[in-house]
Amino acid sequence: MLQKARESLTLILITLLPFHALFVTVVTKVLLGEGHAPLSVLALWKEALLVVIVGFACVEIFRSASAREMRRVDIFDVLLLALIAIAVLLTAMNQEWKHALYGFKYDLFVPAAFLVLRRVSWSEQFRHTLAKSVMIVGGFLALYGLLTLLFPESFFHLLGYSDLHSLYLPNGSLAPFQQIGGLGLRRIQSTMSGPNQFGLWLLIPFSIALCTAWKGEDHLRSPMRTTAETLPQAYRPREYFPYLLLLLLAILFTFSRSAWIAVILILFGFLFLTLPQRVSWSITLSTLIFALLVGTVVGSLAPGVVLRVASSKGHIDRPIQAMETMRANPLGLGLGTAGPASNRFSDACVDVEAGSDLSWAKYHPELCLLSDGRQLKPGNRTCHCPLLTENWYLQIGVELGIAGLILWTLITILMLLKTGRVAITATRRVFNPRLMHRGTQEANQFIIERSAFLMFLGVSVAALFLHAWEDSAVMMTVWVLLALSLSQKGNTR
Repeated sequence: MLQKARESLTLILITLLPFHALFVTVVTKVLLGEGHAPLSVLALWKEALLVVIVGFACVEIFRSASAREMRRVDIFDVLLLALIAIAVLLTAMNQEWKHALYGFKYDLFVPAAFLVLRRVSWSEQFRHTLAKSVMIVGGFLALYGLLTLLFPESFFHLLGYSDLHSLYLPNGSLAPFQQIGGLGLRRIQSTMSGPNQFGLWLLIPFSIALCTAWKGEDHLRSPMRTTAETLPQAYRPREYFPYLLLLLLAILFTFSRSAWIAVILILFGFLFLTLPQRVSWSITLSTLIFALLVGTVVGSLAPGVVLRVASSKGHIDRPIQAMETMRANPLGLGLGTAGPASNRFSDACVDVEAGSDLSWAKYHPELCLLSDGRQLKPGNRTCHCPLLTENWYLQIGVELGIAGLILWTLITILMLLKTGRVAITATRRVFNPRLMHRGTQEANQFIIERSAFLMFLGVSVAALFLHAWEDSAVMMTVWVLLALSLSQKGNTR
């Protein structure tokens, strides 16, 4: 009974997470009117639901006859608990608890839940339903996101978005979209809070669709008629090609270069899991050469879209600033002092190019305008800008020190190695003719295990260029799928 309730709540959580930003924006406008920051009570629904899910899991663990086995500690427990211990120690020593709570929400809350959720069992029906639900939501959001390219700004304002694009206002409503510099090109964000967040979330249904396409429905319906010779026919990419193309098109129009890089790596990872090693290496090398040539040509023809000098400069300057901060504070500044959490307690700062037209800014006196590190406006106070590192690993390093950086990096590397081994083992297991009788049950686990590795790979690489784990839809969905993939109960790999 508890397992069924836990799985139902998890399905609700994962399915609704991508709609969170739109939901909070619309309801906040209905309750408070225009121009208000999202209501905290509304924004915390997802954390509250995850707490309930984890609570059910804890009760199951302590009621289970195999509780001792489920409480067995491994390297992930040690590393994550050590990371949490450092955070608590820093907070107790020299930081406000309000800042630390926001930092914990962004950085450690979901990984802590992962430690519990991987210790309970998950039914095959739930795995199948979850994978299908994420794909359905992904298709809908991709289509809606592409359609928003045609919507007038008045449509977004009607929903409760701000009248300023491309800006985050701590005390204001969400921006409806971002634009690329002075080109006027919209970056779609669909129902989410930004184009980077949307692009990274789309990696999840994209990974699941790749693995589902490779495991065709014909094989699932009649596993006993499938042999080693007919197994390649189980891969039916044509049926999933329109869906995958829709997702790729949506990712393209987010203009998130980190998401583009992540997609390429996911495809390479998929090839290594699917094809013989000699073939996969050959295809990978050929694709890399082709991608470099295409990137060079496109970058030459449309440098404002691909290179984006101002944005690229920030991706260089801010990590350097973060490393200097870490050198000056090797023990860390504490949770909430860097990354998205620092936005909550800082001014809204906008970097502008020298000589830019700033006439629009007179209607928004609360904004802080800077150029090359020099404050232009306002002239009557000193702005306190957020500390954004443009790199999740360096963000952890600034907050939790060098020790925290090492721990998170180890967690990422070991998680990639573990999920990679599980994905390879799952592939060999499913295509063992002696195990064909397992059919759909084995295939559902197979899809989750392979896609969990691929999406974690993509987001982890994107985290080198962005605060990739900041969005709750990305963080919660990926780590829940990791919990399913590495579930200790009934999974001895």
